[in-house]
Amino acid sequence: MSQIESILTSIKKLLGITEEYTSFDDDIIMHINSVFSILNQLGINDSKEFKIEDKTTTWDEYVEDEENIQLVKSYMYLKIKIIFDPPTSGTVMDCYKQQIAEYEWRLMTVQDNKLNDE
Repeated sequence: MSQIESILTSIKKLLGITEEYTSFDDDIIMHINSVFSILNQLGINDSKEFKIEDKTTTWDEYVEDEENIQLVKSYMYLKIKIIFDPPTSGTVMDCYKQQIAEYEWRLMTVQDNKLNDE
């Protein structure tokens, strides 16, 4: 995925929804913005409150750090997946939650390392 890709479009793709199908866009946008708030609380991109309103907002508008963009995308996808389209299996849900916790830890570790380097 290219960093200049639409945030909404890329998350929809990961959820298995085509760009043309817009019935759930408002719901997905709400969840995306909730995850941006969580990322802000974790200290990721904490210099600004970030939100999207449509498919025109791209990943490079949110994060300039090439190193973490894929981790942020994966984290956002899993957070939205368990809200928007939760798995029916408790085992799968537990795996998602464990992966989310690992991503949160890694994102905070990267942020802490950046602060220590300054």
